[in-house]
Amino acid sequence: MHKYILYTKGLVMIVIVISLYIFSSIKSNSKLIKCISINFIGSNNLFISKSKVDNLLTQNNEYIACISKDVLDLKALELKISSNEMIEKSEVYINIDGELVIDVKQRKPYARVIANSSYYIDSNAKKMPLSLDHSARVLLVYGLTNESKIDKIFKLIKAIYDDEFLSLYVTDILVATNNEISLKVRNVDFEVLVGDLNNLDQKMKNFKVFYQKAYKDGILKNYKKVNLQYNNQVVCTKNI
Repeated sequence: MHKYILYTKGLVMIVIVISLYIFSSIKSNSKLIKCISINFIGSNNLFISKSKVDNLLTQNNEYIACISKDVLDLKALELKISSNEMIEKSEVYINIDGELVIDVKQRKPYARVIANSSYYIDSNAKKMPLSLDHSARVLLVYGLTNESKIDKIFKLIKAIYDDEFLSLYVTDILVATNNEISLKVRNVDFEVLVGDLNNLDQKMKNFKVFYQKAYKDGILKNYKKVNLQYNNQVVCTKNI
């Protein structure tokens, strides 16, 4: 009989604890969002402002701070924020303090195409609109009239971006009407003719070796054209 009473008391206590937990959860979920925190991950230059992200925070035409936690659709909100053209991805969650946290990763521009309607090319080789909030200091690309060729030119853009030397000195990529590609380099007057993008790694390696040697010898200003098209060599045209 004594064991039965203890068993009953234990069962009642478990039921009470579970009931309190359920009641507490229901009460917590029925509360409104305490506050909202918008965090930009991995970038100090904002291509989209916090106020513009804040303008995306609606669900069923209601601002999310006016919606209870149990009604708020975090996944739908995450997809809505990530659909913005300046945002690569976002993560939305509610922390233990009842704060809605929005972590935003912006798209990263690698180059800017100069055209009638200019745009960026981002780190995923995708077209990215210019921002009214910030202008990125990136490679400039001229003559890219066909957007279908972005994937092709991105091979060169990424090679320059990922190389410490090239990213410091190469400023412009020029695409001619015959699709031959050339480069402009900081602090020199000569044009670097790349031609097509075959053997690109070797061409860039040859150019770096040439530049560093010519810089050391103080003869960079002697040239008006540097041609990388020939197999494993650099052919230079001197100023007259």
